[in-house]
Amino acid sequence: MKRIFLFLATNLAVVLVLSIVLRVLGLDQALAAQGLQYGPLLAFSAVVGFVGAFVSLLMSKPMAKWSTGAHVIQTPASDAEAWLVETVRKLATTAGVAMPEVAVYDGEPNAFATGAFKNSALVAVSTGLLQSMNKEEVEAVLGHEMAHVANGDMVTLTLIQGVVNTFVVFLSRVVGSIVDRAVFRNDQRSTGAGYFITVIVCQIAFGILASMIVAYFSRRREFRADAGSARFLGSPQPMMHALARLGGIAPGQLPQSLQASGITGGGGVMALFASHPPIEARIAALQGRAPGAQ
Repeated sequence: MKRIFLFLATNLAVVLVLSIVLRVLGLDQALAAQGLQYGPLLAFSAVVGFVGAFVSLLMSKPMAKWSTGAHVIQTPASDAEAWLVETVRKLATTAGVAMPEVAVYDGEPNAFATGAFKNSALVAVSTGLLQSMNKEEVEAVLGHEMAHVANGDMVTLTLIQGVVNTFVVFLSRVVGSIVDRAVFRNDQRSTGAGYFITVIVCQIAFGILASMIVAYFSRRREFRADAGSARFLGSPQPMMHALARLGGIAPGQLPQSLQASGITGGGGVMALFASHPPIEARIAALQGRAPGAQ
């Protein structure tokens, strides 16, 4: 909860600074002369930008269970489930967070953590991951997911998404208003077709840039989660072995809303939009933590 209030305060400060910059540069009067009141627009942009992101965050656990068909382990039905629950419990204690819900879902090798709060999270692993890895490697993957939970990564990424959404909504409408007056020569107080066309085009263009920003932060958090797993287990080797194993098998696909939360992905032509770094880069980063590494 503290993290949410801190980021909300930060984002409000960003909006305030943007408002001051517009006023100092005299752009507020220029926008007002074109019939665009930047104050209400800033408030509207913040609401639109954050509401969707927060609703998505608050709904993340039930949506994850529904979209993957994950089965939450209430009472372990086998030795494997008992080991899985106990391993997550040990990692949660080490990470200093409350025991999350533990779930298993049918699918190719992957795992994810989600939830609005780090003390009421969900950690899920696929049957494919459990079948293709040994216990040390599975424990490393679970450590990675528990690092996400302990770092509050789900909340952080949601708030970053809210910030960039706010700027996309605000800037696309500012540009739309300017183009409507300057290019389409609309002298009326009401907005014309040029405004709506420009807003749509700008939201697409700015949205692409925003996706790159969010993806960058997502990749950075993956490195931190790998390092967290190494810290919890006392060695980077298990996570390195788990990543090497994942690099040799086809990664399991998660629903679009959970792709940034999975363990695999990254690299390729669309690297700037990837939520995960290449596995080779992650292993190299962990090698820097290995004893005796330069």
